[in-house]
Amino acid sequence: MAKVNVYSLKGDVTEEIELPSIFEEEYRPDVIKRAVISTQTARIQPWGTDPMAGKRTTAESFGSGRGAAMVPRVKGSSKAAFVPQAIGGRKAHPPRVNTIYHEKINKKERILAIRSAIAATANKELVEQRGHQISNLEQVPFVVDDELETIKTTKETREIFKDLGIMDDIVRAKKGRKIKSGKGKLRGRKYRTPKGPLVVVGNDRGISLGARNHAGVDVVEVNNVNAELLAPGTHAGRLTIYTKSAIEKLGDLFQQNRS
Repeated sequence: MAKVNVYSLKGDVTEEIELPSIFEEEYRPDVIKRAVISTQTARIQPWGTDPMAGKRTTAESFGSGRGAAMVPRVKGSSKAAFVPQAIGGRKAHPPRVNTIYHEKINKKERILAIRSAIAATANKELVEQRGHQISNLEQVPFVVDDELETIKTTKETREIFKDLGIMDDIVRAKKGRKIKSGKGKLRGRKYRTPKGPLVVVGNDRGISLGARNHAGVDVVEVNNVNAELLAPGTHAGRLTIYTKSAIEKLGDLFQQNRS
């Protein structure tokens, strides 16, 4: 098992720990791409009502000449059913799904993609290929003391990121912010910001508040990590900062039966 240093918030080495076996997973860019696309398409998949909603009834109209509206009525009563103006009736113009965008993926493939993407965060060559600035980092993945999880202000995280040598990549993301082309910029999505470091924590005790104002930085609890966060745009090797507790929990997460 490979060993890595654990750093304090000041950038000093405090101890050495072993990386779990998940970091030895084979790099599978094909599976990672499938998992990321599955996540993205699930998010944009339109939803629609059940085509039979409000229509499951045996109601029939009484017909003309009864002095009442000729709407379908439940047998044995005068209660209207089926028509849009009736309580419990169908909708007049319900949302419909004309196109299926979601590309589904098997559970074992999704887990394999996450394992492979996590292992890619320990590959210095892949991290550099994504354009991350890691010249001031002594190792990838970068492991920090659990105290990082409690930091709640942007001012504090800025100083910590400078001491750890991560700030260069955040500045790169900030400088790479550009105005989009097309109509998206008219709809509340004016800027495109490159992805910076990903902070993976065991428990979010305030760090999401402290890091959210830094360009390109994402914070996620280790239980909720997914392929899209680890490999934005289907490209694995994102610069990832782990807390010590997150590394320890990774050993028990995303296990799969290979038999």
